[in-house]
Amino acid sequence: MVNGGNPSVSAIPAEELTRITDDIVAALKTVYDPEIPADIYELGLIYKIDIDDDRNVDIQMTLTAPGCPVAGEMPGWVENAVGSVEGVQVVRVELVFDPPWTPERMSEEAQVAVGWY
Repeated sequence: MVNGGNPSVSAIPAEELTRITDDIVAALKTVYDPEIPADIYELGLIYKIDIDDDRNVDIQMTLTAPGCPVAGEMPGWVENAVGSVEGVQVVRVELVFDPPWTPERMSEEAQVAVGWY
């Protein structure tokens, strides 16, 4: 589990779990919101990443706005990016809107990219 969750005991060896997690984050950083010049991970759109013992990945994410023009496409982009990570089996992406996304979720890197810093 990533993003503030307490890691639970995994059947995946710690070294492999770390590599898969790092590779998932790197993959997420290749997906950009087309309206904002920053990737979805740095924008704070990824709320939760769970990797189960079978290397299936569940991702909860949001959008900058519920009416985002790419709302129908973005989960597929995330699924494809994460699905390309070595060792990952099935990827499930769930769009959630609670809590709503706010600019405070953005990393410094994203704030710099959009000129807010």
